[in-house]
Amino acid sequence: MVEPDVDLVVAGAGGGLVGALRAARQGLEVLLVEASEHYRQGNNTSMSTAMIPGTGTRWQREQGVEDSPETFVGDVAAKTKGTGDLALARALAEASPRMLEWLADDLGVPLSLVTDFGYPGHSEYRCHTVPDRHGSTLLGHLVRAAAAEPRIHQLVPARVSGVELDDSGRAAIVTVTRPDGELEQVSAGAVLLATNGFGADRTLVARHLPEIADAVYHGSEASRGDALRIGGELGAATAFLDAYQGHAALSERGATLVGWATVMHGAVLVDLDGVRFGDETVGYSEYAAALASRRGASGWLVYDERVHEACLPFKDYRQSVEVGSLVRGADVAELASRTGLPEAALAATLAAAGAAASGRVPDPWGRQHFEAPLDPPYVAVRVVPALFHTQGGLVVDGDARVLRADGTPIDGLYASGGAAAGISGHGASGYLAGNGLLTALGLAFLAAEHVAAQRPAEIVS
Repeated sequence: MVEPDVDLVVAGAGGGLVGALRAARQGLEVLLVEASEHYRQGNNTSMSTAMIPGTGTRWQREQGVEDSPETFVGDVAAKTKGTGDLALARALAEASPRMLEWLADDLGVPLSLVTDFGYPGHSEYRCHTVPDRHGSTLLGHLVRAAAAEPRIHQLVPARVSGVELDDSGRAAIVTVTRPDGELEQVSAGAVLLATNGFGADRTLVARHLPEIADAVYHGSEASRGDALRIGGELGAATAFLDAYQGHAALSERGATLVGWATVMHGAVLVDLDGVRFGDETVGYSEYAAALASRRGASGWLVYDERVHEACLPFKDYRQSVEVGSLVRGADVAELASRTGLPEAALAATLAAAGAAASGRVPDPWGRQHFEAPLDPPYVAVRVVPALFHTQGGLVVDGDARVLRADGTPIDGLYASGGAAAGISGHGASGYLAGNGLLTALGLAFLAAEHVAAQRPAEIVS
């Protein structure tokens, strides 16, 4: 058997960095290939709120939070109405405490548990994040660790454009294309496709996600469906290609994420006629399509100074403030004047929401959680619906191995994040906060461990 050039090729320097680092720390030689030279600020990991779900972690124990893989799987089943990949959700949940503690202890990522509010669908506090709650900070720690790791060799910018099987049927020959078109072939012990999904390919989005096809795309321009093409050429099965994470709180003015923490702290979302159109707390992902269906495909998040102060820990929210997205009004009349919303409709909407938040009457949309009534002075941000990333892709097992339609693995081929068919079920409504990062980091972590376990014992340290 001819020794490969490297033990593992990782395509994608977002969550794929976790796979590269986990493999390297176990003694494997890794080639990291990244298509965009701007990935430190422009990939989906860097653009996230760095929320990583974990169950049974030490941070949860310190806060007295009792959580388990069973509870998480139950939440996934409920949110996806039973359509999500529950076996994969369990594998990720079971690996999550080990992965998160490795990120903190081995890589020095300063993680903490978010307990100031809960995200829709999570029955326990389980989202772990970095101090400014921004993906660029999380990614920065991974980038620095990879740069300092002698076993990780990097090709940036370059794109993994093909993978071939060797005579034994193993994914072993990787074609890398540089920006000038130059091709290079690398022999590998294994390949991890961490190239995200297909959100930047408008043709694929229109085909699989028509309800959100006209929305703003707020994700990496390198997410062009590479994994679908490469996996498809090797006979990989695909699933949940209609799944995606949307968002209904992207600032129209600054294209910055205002964030759903506003809603969970009490904000309401009104359309251009000044009326609410649903229970905002069902989730920010499915609310993107709901907002897209309203007149003008935009609306206004309306809240108060209390909510504003509560959201300042988020770097994304602070950026929305800095670019001038916020509109303030001392009362309903001034807010209506400054936003162009009909004053009578806005006043009626806020009065009804206030009555529901105070517990005097049931909310007509069924919303149960308001945290507190909104009080003047008011704050509003005009928001538009957005597609953040796709959630369907190559079918994988609990070791992140890519599977054929008959359920057998393609030897040596792995997928993570948006390259893989994740745990969000169909459409947008099954997305739980952190599903994207959990599959991006978690599957990369599991793939690296599986690759390392296949190598001779004397190589793995």
